[in-house]
Amino acid sequence: MPSTVIPHEHRADVLTLWDYHDMKHEVRPANVGIGLGSHDIGVAVRTVELYHAGVYPLIVFTGANAPTTVNRFPRGEAVHYREYALEHGVPDDAILIETKATNTSQNFEFTRDLLHSKGLHVETAVLVSRPYQERRAYATCKMVWPELEVICSSYRPPIDEYVAGIGDADFVISMLVGDTQRITMFADAGFAIPQDIPDEVDAAYKRLVDAGHTSRLIK
Repeated sequence: MPSTVIPHEHRADVLTLWDYHDMKHEVRPANVGIGLGSHDIGVAVRTVELYHAGVYPLIVFTGANAPTTVNRFPRGEAVHYREYALEHGVPDDAILIETKATNTSQNFEFTRDLLHSKGLHVETAVLVSRPYQERRAYATCKMVWPELEVICSSYRPPIDEYVAGIGDADFVISMLVGDTQRITMFADAGFAIPQDIPDEVDAAYKRLVDAGHTSRLIK
């Protein structure tokens, strides 16, 4: 059974990356909440929480499946998120789903197209993602949909509670490492706008790579 405890010797580096990906945006009212598909039901939890708080009147869940999500959400990420929202009091007419996106760029491209097809023009959005995807979601959205004013948010309990909920510390650490790699790699490839990477973040990333948390790296 996977360990749910962050190794003591890597804890400081994990916390450095965890904090780096938190955009620390203050949530404010927006036209739409966009829940980005992933393995983490916390995306749906936070999206629904903000809907009930009156932050936005409309939700779009976006996502097909990926190797890290197909076992957890076999009917598709957006479909499972929608089911969670309906079970927790969000009316059906307040939810749209986009079920074809398989990467973050497509999440935004296909969501924009879906909204346009419904005759909906949005100027502001809250992007709800995994806690360590906030920065990449922001950078990708500003490349794909630059005119959209965005605020990032996530379901972000204390990290030990988050890891316990996912059920696998190595998986979470590897995802943190992979998302950190993608900040630079995707900007270099033109998929996202550049983000500053402080020296301490780069050093923490490299130590975690050297420690073997590499399963989510792009070779």
